Amino acid sequence: MFSLFKRKAPPAHGDSTTSSNHGETAPWLGRLRRGLQRTGGLFASVFTGRVIDDALYEELESALWMADAGVPATAHIMQRLKDAVRETGAREPDDVKALLIKVLQHLMKPLEKELDLDSHKPMVIMVAGVNGAGKTTSIGKLTRHLQDAGASVLLAAGDTFRAAAREQLWVWADRNQVDIVSQDNGDPAAVAFDAVTAAHARGKDVVLVDTAGRLPTQLHLMEELKKVQRVVQKADPTAPHEKWLVIDGGTGQNALAQVKAFDEALGLTGLIVTKLDGTAKGGVLAAIALWAAQKKSDSGVSLGVYFIGIGEKLEDLQPFDAEAFAQALIT
Repeated sequence: MFSLFKRKAPPAHGDSTTSSNHGETAPWLGRLRRGLQRTGGLFASVFTGRVIDDALYEELESALWMADAGVPATAHIMQRLKDAVRETGAREPDDVKALLIKVLQHLMKPLEKELDLDSHKPMVIMVAGVNGAGKTTSIGKLTRHLQDAGASVLLAAGDTFRAAAREQLWVWADRNQVDIVSQDNGDPAAVAFDAVTAAHARGKDVVLVDTAGRLPTQLHLMEELKKVQRVVQKADPTAPHEKWLVIDGGTGQNALAQVKAFDEALGLTGLIVTKLDGTAKGGVLAAIALWAAQKKSDSGVSLGVYFIGIGEKLEDLQPFDAEAFAQALIT
């Protein structure tokens, strides 16, 4: 399994320096396949008992569209696949399937991004997302992964609009036994500032800043996100070091639209993709990968998918592994 967290010092608990210690690769691949079975079902009949012909390619192209890979990514994948078939002389449908997995893996591999926990202390991670994407829950699970990597964590309850969100984050703080900074009806930027200041004073390794859910079309709330970012920089001129967006993978191409909008506002560095279980739109990660490659080409800034979620349990949020994802998507 892909190793997400990088640390020079040994972790405080256990032997592992990564978040992959919740299970070996094989059990996770099994859970991932089950979680992605609705998307994978779109490809199940494409390679069954047939020859390699135009009809196979047309059916595969349709499956990619239905999986919400989008037109640009589908065209990219199909061209790379046809080139690979021609270069290798593949003759059997199963050979084409194996080549498709390799094409997808190569496309999505740049989304694997290591997080160097020793690059800043504290490392400030600002987390945004639309309502209902699973942002606060993901922060709670992420806290445990960071703790397993030996990092001390402080939470900032920056969603000051919903009391339920603050209460939910408090539950995760209690469950994980970590510090939390919260204010009743406070200013989100002030909460973030206090949290970063407290983390410096207490010697914490990571600050996770929760923010209120918002739509990209709510321009005044997008401006508020920019304000949080500016105020955090007053507490630590180098922060926030990571700006992550939590997206619901079940929304398909709408998720890509959210990534583009939030990236324009914040300059995103990472994603957490949730709710991939029970959706037939898992192909959206291919679309995100193609867009991220163009973003890096244009700006030099890479975008990583740090985690994907395929269920409610803690172990159902795991670091994104391109090889495992491509295999689970197609097989």
